[in-house]
Amino acid sequence: MARFTAFRFTVDPTPGQDALLRRYAGASRFGYNQCLRLVKDALDAKSRGVVVKVPWTGFDLINAFNGWKRSAAAGRVMVAAADGTVTVEVTGLVWRAEVRQQVFEEAAVDLGRALAAYTSSKAGARAGKRVGFPRYRSKKRTLPGFRVRCKTSRSGRVDVRVGDDGGPRSVTLPGIGVLAVREDTRRLRRMLTKGRAKVISAAVSFRAGRWSVSLTCEAADLHDAHRHQADVPDTAEHGWVGVDRGLTAFVVAARADGTPVLRVDDPPRPARAGMPRQRRLARAVSRKKPGSANRRQAAARLAAHHAHMRAVRQRFLHHVSHQLVKTHDRLVLETLNITGMLGNHRLAAAIADAAWTELARQTTYKQAWRGGRLVLADRWYPSTKTCSACRTITPAMPLNQRVFTCGTCGYQADRDHNAAVNLAVWAEQHHARTRDPHAGGPDTNARRGEGTGPRTRADETSPDDAGTAPTPTGVRRGRPRRALPQDPNGLRDRP
Repeated sequence: MARFTAFRFTVDPTPGQDALLRRYAGASRFGYNQCLRLVKDALDAKSRGVVVKVPWTGFDLINAFNGWKRSAAAGRVMVAAADGTVTVEVTGLVWRAEVRQQVFEEAAVDLGRALAAYTSSKAGARAGKRVGFPRYRSKKRTLPGFRVRCKTSRSGRVDVRVGDDGGPRSVTLPGIGVLAVREDTRRLRRMLTKGRAKVISAAVSFRAGRWSVSLTCEAADLHDAHRHQADVPDTAEHGWVGVDRGLTAFVVAARADGTPVLRVDDPPRPARAGMPRQRRLARAVSRKKPGSANRRQAAARLAAHHAHMRAVRQRFLHHVSHQLVKTHDRLVLETLNITGMLGNHRLAAAIADAAWTELARQTTYKQAWRGGRLVLADRWYPSTKTCSACRTITPAMPLNQRVFTCGTCGYQADRDHNAAVNLAVWAEQHHARTRDPHAGGPDTNARRGEGTGPRTRADETSPDDAGTAPTPTGVRRGRPRRALPQDPNGLRDRP
């Protein structure tokens, strides 16, 4: 078993199963909120000088919740005897046996991850936006969902089964039973039967009026016929392929010698196509009385429309990423500052609809599954302004100029094709020092702030590394060192 993958199926529950799924989802939300309450109570007690251990990890939160659910704080009753004496009987959480214990445990694990992300972000060890302290999950604002693990009994029977009890299109979950699904489960059933996959957990969620179950599996490597050959020398058929992402042409791929490989000019653009209907549905929601059944129905129609647009986009991205990794074992993508690009309000909607980051994510893990190589070009590499024939860098390249013209040698080419060729050339110049995907370790061809070594942030290069900001004499390069994350119990987390 060498990779993790997920299979998602749409569930068709009966009315009784729908109520049971909502009960499990409510129990998961309750367990998360109660664990967070225990953390806040411990923090308040510690601020008053009381010596108490603050549960901060998933393991500590599970133990804290298990101790609370059997205590008098979770439930107690007053019992009056015949002689008039009244005693207090501790019942604990009386309904805890109605759902599986795994639901509470997985909710505690989720809170532990949220607390770890908050600690890392506060200490500066986490890239991206600042992560705040976890908040309580609201019943109205939180989408229903829960997660259970797949356990194996002593007899060898697993809790999560696919197509065993209720026919080929069914999934069996512990405590819930057989759930009918709409999609075909043949592919997953074959992998499970041949021992090429093992179900790890099942996550049930409610989105856009539909229940769905996602089975996380630990699967074996792809068949050798679907994997790229290892140690193939650089040739015209097996060289690096540069992939340029854009709006006019969604994807343009080419080799270093200028050979075009792939060009996608007609992306679906689901957000722009569905905007008129989205506006009508949004106006219909705003006109309904808050809290009424009509407003809930209008909101459900709007959510279904958003889910449809997302499904169209995801299907297209999977198709393009599959085309890229199927026949090309060496790909190079440009590093884009998408967050900064979204600041342009004229192009923000089109950039968000293109989903460049999602395309890069899918291409990355699919290429790893097939045993190929994928590298990210330097963020400051001028692939668009560089002439692929004479390597001359032009001073400016506005967005409305779709044809690249070199002022030195007179070379003319499509703007996106020229950028793709330059990306492939960059990869050929740096591939000798690129990290072997099977060896591990940091990238040695990346500048500071963009490698995979310690104290670095992905997709970022400092101006002084790019040669645009000289460092004054006596001033230390780089960002100041920050303290390592620390939890309330005094245990330092390693980055």
